[in-house]
Amino acid sequence: MRLQNAIYCSVTLLALLITSCSGPKKEAATILIYGGPIYTVDTIQSTVEAVATKDNKILFAGSLADAEKYKDEQTQLIDLKGKTMTPGLIEGHGHFMGLGYNELNLDLMNTTSYQEIIDAVAAAVEKAEPGEWITGRGWHQSKWTKMPSDTVNGFQTHYRLSEVSPDNPVYLGHASGHAGFANAAAMDIAGLQVLPKDGINKFEVEGGEVMRDQLGRPTGIFNERAQGLITKHIPESTPEKDAKAFELAIAACHRNGITGFHDAGIGRETIALYEKMKTEGKMKARLYVMLTGWDKELLNEWYEKGPLIDSAHLLTIRSVKLNCDGALGSRGAWLLEPYTDRPGHYGLETLPMDFVKETALNGLQGGFQVCSHAIGDRANREILDRYEVAFDELPDLATDHRFRIEHAQHIHPDDIPRFAQLGVIPAMQAVHLSSDRPWAIDRLGEQRIKEGAYMWQALLKSGIPIVNGTDVPVEPLNPIASLYASVSRKTLNGTPEGGYEPEQKMTREQALRSYTLDAAYGAFEEDNKGSITVGKLADFTIYNQDLMTVAEEDFLNTEITMTIFDGKVVYSKAE
Repeated sequence: MRLQNAIYCSVTLLALLITSCSGPKKEAATILIYGGPIYTVDTIQSTVEAVATKDNKILFAGSLADAEKYKDEQTQLIDLKGKTMTPGLIEGHGHFMGLGYNELNLDLMNTTSYQEIIDAVAAAVEKAEPGEWITGRGWHQSKWTKMPSDTVNGFQTHYRLSEVSPDNPVYLGHASGHAGFANAAAMDIAGLQVLPKDGINKFEVEGGEVMRDQLGRPTGIFNERAQGLITKHIPESTPEKDAKAFELAIAACHRNGITGFHDAGIGRETIALYEKMKTEGKMKARLYVMLTGWDKELLNEWYEKGPLIDSAHLLTIRSVKLNCDGALGSRGAWLLEPYTDRPGHYGLETLPMDFVKETALNGLQGGFQVCSHAIGDRANREILDRYEVAFDELPDLATDHRFRIEHAQHIHPDDIPRFAQLGVIPAMQAVHLSSDRPWAIDRLGEQRIKEGAYMWQALLKSGIPIVNGTDVPVEPLNPIASLYASVSRKTLNGTPEGGYEPEQKMTREQALRSYTLDAAYGAFEEDNKGSITVGKLADFTIYNQDLMTVAEEDFLNTEITMTIFDGKVVYSKAE
């Protein structure tokens, strides 16, 4: 009996020794990724050999030898085979449903002449029923290779468009979203073909402009808030079409390596759609939503109930979007000095500045970030002024406000340091330089361009991060184009040699941060995404080549080969 007890004790002791030496069993990884450069955007280790995930979280990032300790027979292995991986990219300013609808309606983004627009509409008319609206978006007269002979204020007139669409109302949004182009049938429906009488002028709109020729006739161009004269007559969408546009937008994000999206201004109908999509399990991108500032009733409702911060990190609503001026392309950006190519014209204040101050105070009190659209130098200054007043009035609530200015495209030199001083984040879409810089100099002149336009490096050096993006559907969603613009300051054709104002280029590390960790910071989400760090969400973007080392002339050949969202492969490009 004593011998048996001794043997039992020896075996038990041996088992305890083996268990204590081997240590606790490591968690098994769901996915193990290795075999290529992995850039983490993490301050402790900038690159790693391998990443292991557990469900939708990052379990390990480090050496391949250590990562393999998390592998078991159920672990999915992803060999990069020399491809490159970064954190999932975040679109820092776009219009999610606009992205989806751009794939459903006429896409005019690549048109290079008025004639191409006419041809596209004529083709659509052949398929449409009489009286059916034809809508589209994406034209930009400053990008055309040649202008028509009859123009007013640098824009085409509707007559040739109306000739090919006599029985169908047509409305075509400018690429910027700040102007639109209507044919005669659309203007007839809106009652805008008859000249004003008896001092009543339906062509005057606060914060907008109906362009007219020398005889006072509308040319078809509706600038800024005047667009509503036409758009209010366009039939509302159907739930089925909305759902289809949503699904197309999700698919476009996956193809472009986008796992997070800052949606710059939506109303209650779109919020309801997003909530429905989330409930149905179709929310396959992380949406950070800005409430539209046009709907004061909606804002008051949200001030009352407070922000929605989603624990699943799929749908978060904690910011307000204010549209405070127009765009340079339509000469609606609000400037301190007149447009070089339209003397006496300063652009448009599209929202009263008193409302900016009111919203800033409400935002601080209700826990909402305020994101104000400003392209012109005056709009930027006026908004910074109103933010500063609000911060001074409520200093205890302004310690981590992260208020933003969306675009911040043209800033007076005196106002550049104020962003960092006030803690205001510029959300700037680098690809706008590639598209706009060749003609923006005509709007602003050389001095204003060089001293205050697209001032990326000056802002970064002042100590404030930049949130990058594309403003889709103003520009295509493609993040590679915006990253290329960030580091080259060239057009997408590779001109000019050395780039425009090269001292303002971002480094490649800064550009990647602007699409990942800094974009997450701009949405209060840096603790759960934006870098490949243990405990953060398993969102990754994989590329066919190393965008951190590839030669600049080959940068635009970079392709997204895989997108991993929430720990699952949601897109894989065929070899």
